[in-house]
Amino acid sequence: MSGFVIFDPLVPWWAIGAAAAVALALTGLALWRGLPGWWLRGLSLAVILAALCGPSLQREERTPLPDIVIAVVDDSASQQLSDRAAQTAAALARLQSEIAALPRTRLRVVHVGDAPEDGGTRLMTALADAVAEEPRARVAGAFLISDGQVHDVDMAPDLPAPLHLLQTGHAADWDRRLVVTHAPAFAIIGEEVRLTLRIDDEGAVPEAAGQTARLTLTFGTEAPVVLDVPVNEDLELPVTLPHGGMNVLQMTVDPAAGEITDRNNTRIVQINGVRDRLRVLLVSGEPHAGERVWRNLLKSDPSVDLVHFTILRPPEKQDGVPVSELSLIAFPTRELFMDKIDEFDLIIFDRYRLRGILPSLYLENVRDYVRRGGTVLIAAGPEFAGVESLARSPLGEILPVTATGRVLEQGFRPTLTDLGKRHPVTAALGTPEDGWGRWFRQVELAQTGGEALMQGIDGRPLLVLDRVGEGRIAVLGSDQLWLWGRGFEGGGPQLELTRRLAHWMLKEPELEEEALTAVTGGGDVTVQRRTVRTDPPGPLVLTHPDGTEERLAMQPGGEGRYALTLTAPATGLYRMAQDDLTGVFAVGPPSPKEFETTLASDARLRPVMEPGGGGTLRLEEAGDFDIRTVGAGRVAAGRGWLGITPREAFDTGEVTVTPLLPGWLWLVIAAALALGAWMREGRFRGRGA
Repeated sequence: MSGFVIFDPLVPWWAIGAAAAVALALTGLALWRGLPGWWLRGLSLAVILAALCGPSLQREERTPLPDIVIAVVDDSASQQLSDRAAQTAAALARLQSEIAALPRTRLRVVHVGDAPEDGGTRLMTALADAVAEEPRARVAGAFLISDGQVHDVDMAPDLPAPLHLLQTGHAADWDRRLVVTHAPAFAIIGEEVRLTLRIDDEGAVPEAAGQTARLTLTFGTEAPVVLDVPVNEDLELPVTLPHGGMNVLQMTVDPAAGEITDRNNTRIVQINGVRDRLRVLLVSGEPHAGERVWRNLLKSDPSVDLVHFTILRPPEKQDGVPVSELSLIAFPTRELFMDKIDEFDLIIFDRYRLRGILPSLYLENVRDYVRRGGTVLIAAGPEFAGVESLARSPLGEILPVTATGRVLEQGFRPTLTDLGKRHPVTAALGTPEDGWGRWFRQVELAQTGGEALMQGIDGRPLLVLDRVGEGRIAVLGSDQLWLWGRGFEGGGPQLELTRRLAHWMLKEPELEEEALTAVTGGGDVTVQRRTVRTDPPGPLVLTHPDGTEERLAMQPGGEGRYALTLTAPATGLYRMAQDDLTGVFAVGPPSPKEFETTLASDARLRPVMEPGGGGTLRLEEAGDFDIRTVGAGRVAAGRGWLGITPREAFDTGEVTVTPLLPGWLWLVIAAALALGAWMREGRFRGRGA
């Protein structure tokens, strides 16, 4: 039970203030005039003012409430290193014992793990939520049991009591970590880019750790490269992307004896390979209707650099026009076909015939260019069936077809072969039932190798693709593709066919016949297999980051396609193999936040703890710490002890309000004082005189 005086004024407070000013003036006037009862007048006026204030005695029945102490326990991945988990458990048990020994004090424990989507350790968010759920007037303190590596310090709440850190870890801990300071997200295929990386030794580094470390680089499925590099220095690593699409580079530093963890010794960098510009050489044997279609098609793409070489006047033509007047400059055939041929990504021969314009030596160089990794597309017209055919040139050695000498001229609609329905170049084109227009000429080809994807009259091969050495070659047995471009009889997928054909010849990964790829999204991975074989592929062999292998069966998903969706159990680099294909994919962030900095430290939390008087206690130095009570605003941390601030909160039960004096008694007291002043200054004074 407790009581105190409250006021319930009968008139507004401003009126009472004005009346008090008048009463003070009257009392001062009486004193100035020398009236002996001036003090009685003042008391009388004071009693009247007190009565107007309405004083009452309020009595409350109060029930004391226990203080609340919040403990946020860090259960993130970095807390599982070394013996930090044991330190955490012992510190929590000690804290519970100490709080239980304090009167009217309750401990609330909140456990926090890794935040989703690599959010790191979010202790401040958990603390703010816990404080918001408790009455602020009862919070006497807060404790963090952690290594101090918190990633949301800016979310720290405004606490009415001290905040302390019970820090796990050891002063002798040290760590070696790999940091990639610069890595481009995109790079041009075939051009060198540079990554900047650094190997840092942090903490109590022993002399035995040395000044160098062994770095292993693995680019996709290629053989790893091992280097000895210095530590604590920025290093530039030159990288050249071998293909388009996603390129995965894994960098691993060999673990050092005694370091706290090797989880941050590996970094995975994913760089998307793109082409700068597609350099195309178009060689037209003669002007014809399809030539303009080829030119317009290639010039419409701003990423294509086109060099068009057209033979307008064959050498055997005799019209008496001087050669010097036929052109302003001579076409640089030697420069194109000998010196700079390797600068072209694709060479197209459009209805070209052997007329002596390009010597046999030039065509031999084109043949060798393909074997070295170049690409050639031949759009064959009637000349391909004659004696001037490219099949009779050195280029014929690498062609997957030979000419029979027949040219078939009749209307037909191109169709896809069984292989073409599964091949990535033609599978997405649709079917003639989609409204493909007719062609009217086809060169009869005898297939000697490669793969026929399209067929024409009576099932004869129309489009044949083949690999030659490191390069690729394609033969289209008709010069009527331009009819689709002109929209004849509804046209056809000319643009898509030529685009996909060019991308296949340029070895784009998404158009490979046999491909094993993976698409990651969060922790889910979809592995896709594309094949042109009719028999199903074998099991998928998945190698986890820790080296364990798992065999999985893939489910069919259409013509030549198989897929499998799984949830990756851990972050890191996975390797996959199926039949003769291999691949890699990365799950999770390149470097998880939990292992970016692993050494225990209170540097991040110190600016939050110091304003409230809180402090840090290293558990390895003071495992048996004490909890004390301190006054508000006092230092709440010392050697081997931490403090909380008692809040003395209570719950109010029955409330009784009683007037301090009844109204008539106030009036009697005021009247008695006024009467005393009158008598003091009047009748009694006169008798005495």
